Amino acid sequence: MPVARSGATTTVGDGGAPSSVRTRERLVAGAIEALRAEGFAGASARDIARRAGCNQSLVFYHFGSVGNLLLAALDEVSALRLARYREAVGEARGLAALVEVARSVFEEDLDAGHMAVLAEMIAGASSTPGLGAEVAARMAPWEAFAADAVRGALGGTPLAAVVPADDMAHAVVALYLGLEMLAHLDGDRRPALALFDRARQVAALLGVLGGAPADTVPGDTVEPDHKERDRR
Repeated sequence: MPVARSGATTTVGDGGAPSSVRTRERLVAGAIEALRAEGFAGASARDIARRAGCNQSLVFYHFGSVGNLLLAALDEVSALRLARYREAVGEARGLAALVEVARSVFEEDLDAGHMAVLAEMIAGASSTPGLGAEVAARMAPWEAFAADAVRGALGGTPLAAVVPADDMAHAVVALYLGLEMLAHLDGDRRPALALFDRARQVAALLGVLGGAPADTVPGDTVEPDHKERDRR
């Protein structure tokens, strides 16, 4: 199941006529369903075409190979989730609120099976020439997004000078993907959710120590020091 290099043209068709676009959309949707239900190994041209309601020859007509179609499926899921993350992060104010957003969308990903698509593509990379590099390249927008989120959360605080946003973004993406993959594999999300809850509490404390605006969320409390209590 060879794949084209990143950025290669995989569309062969009729100039983007509406019927062609609809067929491509159905094939991508079929590929997403196949990855979720059958895994990488079971996502064959025949199975994808059956789910899409079209002839399997159209897989190769539109995408050149099954590998390219599966990458298109990953691109579709990634684009949808990145848009959702941007929306959610745009509403967060402060580091603790950002952690709470991460927890919420983490559960969304697991509930909707989005993580299964990436997990299966990563699994397939071990046996498919060229696939690993393609999947890795698709992580770059996520790291850029995470770096922007970190800068936004820490901007204007002393922490911004000691926490390199790019380094933190790489760690955040790696940790987030690891947590999602483990929860996807064993079906137990409780350890990850507990970690998010701890991170939220630490983030609220760092926000206070770093001089950031109050950004606690329901359930978080930060005790004032004894002098402040005495003044009250």
